[in-house]
Amino acid sequence: MALHRRALSALVAALTALVGIVVVTSSPATAATNQFRGMNWAVLGDNFKTSPLVVQGLSSSDSNATVRAKANALYDDMASTMGVNTVRLPINTHTVGTAWWEAYRGAIDAATARGFKVILAYWEDGAASGGRITNLAAWNAMWSTVTNTYGSNTNVYFEPMNEPHGYSSAEWRNVAANWLSYHYSAVPGRVLIGGTGFSQDLRDICNDSRFNLTLLSFHYYAFFYGAMTYDAFRSHIQTRLGTCASRAVATEFGAPMNDGRNYADAGSTDNFVRYIRAMAQVMRDNQMGGTYWPALGGKTGSIGYDWYSMFALSGSGTDLNLTVRNTSGADRIRYAWGDTVDGGPTTPPPSTGTFYRIDVRHSGKAMDVQQPNTDNGARVGQYTYGGSAWQQWQFQDAGSGYWRIISRHSGKCLDVVSASTADGAELVQYTCGTGANQQFQMVANGGYFQLRARHSNKCVDVPGAATADGVVLKQYSCNSGTNQQWSRSTV
Repeated sequence: MALHRRALSALVAALTALVGIVVVTSSPATAATNQFRGMNWAVLGDNFKTSPLVVQGLSSSDSNATVRAKANALYDDMASTMGVNTVRLPINTHTVGTAWWEAYRGAIDAATARGFKVILAYWEDGAASGGRITNLAAWNAMWSTVTNTYGSNTNVYFEPMNEPHGYSSAEWRNVAANWLSYHYSAVPGRVLIGGTGFSQDLRDICNDSRFNLTLLSFHYYAFFYGAMTYDAFRSHIQTRLGTCASRAVATEFGAPMNDGRNYADAGSTDNFVRYIRAMAQVMRDNQMGGTYWPALGGKTGSIGYDWYSMFALSGSGTDLNLTVRNTSGADRIRYAWGDTVDGGPTTPPPSTGTFYRIDVRHSGKAMDVQQPNTDNGARVGQYTYGGSAWQQWQFQDAGSGYWRIISRHSGKCLDVVSASTADGAELVQYTCGTGANQQFQMVANGGYFQLRARHSNKCVDVPGAATADGVVLKQYSCNSGTNQQWSRSTV
């Protein structure tokens, strides 16, 4: 788990003797990651150990067959209760290559045999190492064993280091790039590079072309930061994802599941509820997958188990059972993965070839191309609906959950002018192209949806919630205002 409840360590001397930085010139990967519906399976007491990692429910005396039987019992319950298909498992240099490793592999192999994905993540060998790799040779030897064993297994993913907070951004990026170069049997598309700090900021990693072909590992906990509103959490999370949310997997996020908090309450003032609802919404908005922290294991505190743990463990031997601790919390995680929870909200995809009027909630007025309404750069505003073709729109699938919105009158696309990422940039129409500033995601909000621009992650907005005819639409940071909520109906 994250080194929470501890201050960030001071950054130390630059890493030495690093060679062979790999340079990738291919275009960044863009596929969404919501195929990862996962849980962390951790050591009771946490994964920072100077000994072999024996995750909760297993025993160091278990054989490979016993580990496999226990794992299958737990995976059965994870799948049946929440639709889990991914497990994130810890490794360290005291585990891999030992007798316990041969037994522990039963948990990996049981998962992949049933079609689960497995993320193998390196935990520093004891918390005292301060977010750094203390023995690079041992670390590389460990990863060589792991990648040589599982490099050809398409269900196994590799995370070189969990929370590299002891490194500066530049140091960590060099360490990670060297890992990619050295461990060439690990396909980059199955490697998750952690963000800087406690894996909590992806922007520097995202902007480093050496990682264009990899996935990215993102951690976000409420205790990393001060209390926030729901909208502030959403904005804060989205900012730290940078422009790489499509490649990000939220490999750690979690909140208390032991005390009956109601994660279904959209109006809650509880900071953990606001946080987990915001995290779930950002994941859903970006079609991000994730592995909740934890299913089992983690810090015990004063109650004997991690209060974030999703499941209570019962049974004995290989007859193990899991029970969800908090149904509303489990439902929020399923919602994050894209499930329909309690009947909604959902936004059905528009029909190809159908024309729609698009109305804003606060004023009831329609999206409208202003005169001269066939020109490139003509502004788009709100206006009382009159049945005109310049108030009618068609949705064209742009892939990955995004849509081009095309004017019936001109055949041109809704466009954020000059691909600006600034608040207040105007919406216009322009000849349709491949630009992300002409691609919008419909993000469900009750019976309405936001229109989120792909290039900026900002929402189409009626400025100041004005109700007058002719007000020009602009993009602004997404919030809960009804002037950012839209509906569509066929014409």
